[in-house]
Amino acid sequence: MESLRELYRVGHGPSSSHTMGPRRAAEAYRDRHPETDAFRVSLYGSLASTGRGHLIDRALHDALAPRRLEIDWHPDAQLPLHPNGMRFEARDSAGRWIDAWEVYSIGGGALAEAHAPVPAASRIYGEGSMAEVLERCEAEGKAIWQHVAAREGEALWPFLREIWATMRGAVERGLKAEGILPGGLGLARKARGVHARADALGPASSRDALLSAFALAVSEENAAGGLIVTAPTCGSCGIVPAVLGTLQETLPCDESAILRALATAGLIGNLVKRNASISGAEVGCQGEVGTACAMAAGAAAQLLGGTPQQVEYAAEMGLEHHLGLTCDPVAGLVQIPCIERNAFAATRAMSAADYALLSDGTHRISFDDVVAVMRQTGHDLPHLYRETATGGLAVVYRGRRE
Repeated sequence: MESLRELYRVGHGPSSSHTMGPRRAAEAYRDRHPETDAFRVSLYGSLASTGRGHLIDRALHDALAPRRLEIDWHPDAQLPLHPNGMRFEARDSAGRWIDAWEVYSIGGGALAEAHAPVPAASRIYGEGSMAEVLERCEAEGKAIWQHVAAREGEALWPFLREIWATMRGAVERGLKAEGILPGGLGLARKARGVHARADALGPASSRDALLSAFALAVSEENAAGGLIVTAPTCGSCGIVPAVLGTLQETLPCDESAILRALATAGLIGNLVKRNASISGAEVGCQGEVGTACAMAAGAAAQLLGGTPQQVEYAAEMGLEHHLGLTCDPVAGLVQIPCIERNAFAATRAMSAADYALLSDGTHRISFDDVVAVMRQTGHDLPHLYRETATGGLAVVYRGRRE
């Protein structure tokens, strides 16, 4: 597996696969052709279906300015490797389109090319499954975060400190902001009001209210194009900071404990990314919100004193109970149902951690089993439920408007 640096990315929303990834690809292609005066980008599959709602055209224009840009949209065609395919071309001095480059935005802001293997230097984990990680932890008497630290080295901690600061910044900005989110749905921000009402609730409800307020704050910042951290994606970016932020406020919990929890959460997300997918266009929202819930649940179980086995159990439940979740964004925006899903998944992650701690960590279906099932389930989902906005809630809303 690759470093956590390839999972946690700082960038602007609203979409890691439709905004951050294409922007990175455009910047790389621009640097390859500094002499050209025009580019053509062909977008395929999900990138073409929901790209405008995810502001992909703005991201490409910003990355390639001041050169001219022509965008061709192909929602009914797909390149072979992944539903999020792009083809870049540059115009030469004779007016010909040259140097076609096909690249894929595979989720979480990551890019891939056909027949381009991951460099061996970036593979810093020898383990490829949770079972192997737990076996190594048991043999060495280590917690999961200690295993991550041993693989990543001392540079891990300043990196995670920056990641946590960015997450907290998104929470704080989101709790202060008011108004209508961009995109045309007329959706009002709710985080500020929910947070204000949390103080009036009794102890039995205040934790859930904080979880919801924090998750809404970050998700609304993402929808507005604010600065967030992919955890593991933009569409699911509110869940991990909501859970860790709530625990930091309600437990005797210092920053070092939060950073260790982020390390464990990152390993969980990396395992899903390696063995299945975190791309809504490939496996539906179970790969985004489901993975984020698993990451947050495992991190919470660790913060609450859980063993590695209890951490694994919490992560397993966080993902298992999102199996089959579709990605059907209304109007192609990362707003409905995405924002509320972050809030509900944050509360579910905490419930999974609580439940795991009531057990000794033994259970019949492993985290690795659920990851494999999630991958197959995602491939079995019809394409209209995989970030194309051609099925489900997106169709209901469009029919009502028409």
